[in-house]
Amino acid sequence: MKKSTFLHLRFPFSFFLLPVFLFAAAVAVPFSWSQFVWLFVILHLLLYPASNGYNSYFDKDEGSIGGLKNPPKVSPELFYVSWIMDLLAIAIGWLVFSWQLALMLLIYGMMSKAYSHPMVRLKKRPVLGWIVAGVFQGYFTLMMSVMALQGSGFSVFEDVSTHLAGGLSTLLLFGSYPMTQIYQHAEDKSRGDITLSLKLGIRGTFVFTAAFFTLSVALFYAYLSTCFVAYSGFVFVAALLPVLIYFTTWFAKVLKDAQKADYTHTMRLNLISSCCLNAFFLWLIFS
Repeated sequence: MKKSTFLHLRFPFSFFLLPVFLFAAAVAVPFSWSQFVWLFVILHLLLYPASNGYNSYFDKDEGSIGGLKNPPKVSPELFYVSWIMDLLAIAIGWLVFSWQLALMLLIYGMMSKAYSHPMVRLKKRPVLGWIVAGVFQGYFTLMMSVMALQGSGFSVFEDVSTHLAGGLSTLLLFGSYPMTQIYQHAEDKSRGDITLSLKLGIRGTFVFTAAFFTLSVALFYAYLSTCFVAYSGFVFVAALLPVLIYFTTWFAKVLKDAQKADYTHTMRLNLISSCCLNAFFLWLIFS
């Protein structure tokens, strides 16, 4: 495998998507830890990197992208490696879990490919792209993960509380997703990709994210206090305080200098929020 191919798979970026998986595990308790490990491998070491690589192949970014500050030029190898990893994820999902999981993995893979493929390119459709990314990385992934960990098949869709958890995951992503695009405005515009963040503008993206963050935290608090131990809502709010502090401090800097809405600050926000959420959901699993 070429070094450029490996870099474009962006394995470390899967850490930013880990909170949804851990939230699903908390919802699915009790579960088999061997199944937990298998599902982690399928999602974070195969499915997500395959999506990253496939989208990078068609985007051919020259500027910074999520998890890769200086992306190298892509090669045809990346296209084939992405497909192999995708198919491997589906095959393992079927063999270790069920055909239902394999089907959902297939659907997720096809929707992620639609984001950058020139025939569809959801990235050029600001609202539709935002909805698809939020729903599939949030709600769909949580339902898929709970189904696999519980071994419940499609009956998972009969449980109202699981639907609520999936909806909350999507709501959180609806707020954070435009923020991941905030440093790519110039390159997206030059390529004709009109993202939601580009439509909102830099300040508008911050306000939009703040509004969704506030709403999702309030609803998470209500959900956690009702469906888990009563004080879990308080712990969730406390766990996200570092995110709030960094976000407001960064926004203040951007108001003075728009150039501060850059790759470094964005990745730092992603890292802080992912660490806080991952730590909380791990606590929730073991509590």
